[in-house]
Amino acid sequence: MRILAIECSTEWLAVALSDGGDCRERRERAGQTHSERVLPLVDALLAEAGCPLAALDGIAFGAGPGSFTGVRITCGVAQGLALGADLPVVGVATLEAIAQEAHRVHCAGQVFACADARMREVYVAAYAREGGRWREVMAPAVVVPADVEVPAGRWFGAGDGLETHPLVVERGLFCAIDPSIVPTARAVAELAQARLLAGEGMRAAEALPLYVRHRVALTSAERAAGARL
Repeated sequence: MRILAIECSTEWLAVALSDGGDCRERRERAGQTHSERVLPLVDALLAEAGCPLAALDGIAFGAGPGSFTGVRITCGVAQGLALGADLPVVGVATLEAIAQEAHRVHCAGQVFACADARMREVYVAAYAREGGRWREVMAPAVVVPADVEVPAGRWFGAGDGLETHPLVVERGLFCAIDPSIVPTARAVAELAQARLLAGEGMRAAEALPLYVRHRVALTSAERAAGARL
């Protein structure tokens, strides 16, 4: 099953093409240029693999939470490509993609994912690996670091929120941490494979971002203070 995966929820832009075994991925630090760079990167990846869009079995996207703009771009591009090629889509939570990447890199089986949410907040979720899939122990949420509640047990901490907000590390019993882990298109593709095989794909029009935080604008005072959504 060939899947194109797109992930733009952080300053990184990543696309991947996976057939369940081999995976090609292209990543670049796009900053604020995701909208300009995502389609050229997709085209380059498909051309490199000799795989036209019509030969895909589905499209996966990093649904969020993350950058509002990046998440909207990812969802919109996935919808547009899927609609044109009549393909199913799968939205993958970016915090679960962090857990998947922690498993791939560190063989972690219990992952507490923590991503910087700006505005002095973090996105958090906890996942335990069972039978080759992740069980959601704690659903994605946005909280201030002082209010983070890490589930009982020994967890592998992953995500840049652990470095940006050290208080989070103090609030849990972590066996190890890796703040450098980000959600990757490869992880999104790996998670989407099983879901598409299980018939969990959806029509393009049904694809939605996972925002968690529902604020879409900053006050003048917040902008002047340098806050970002």
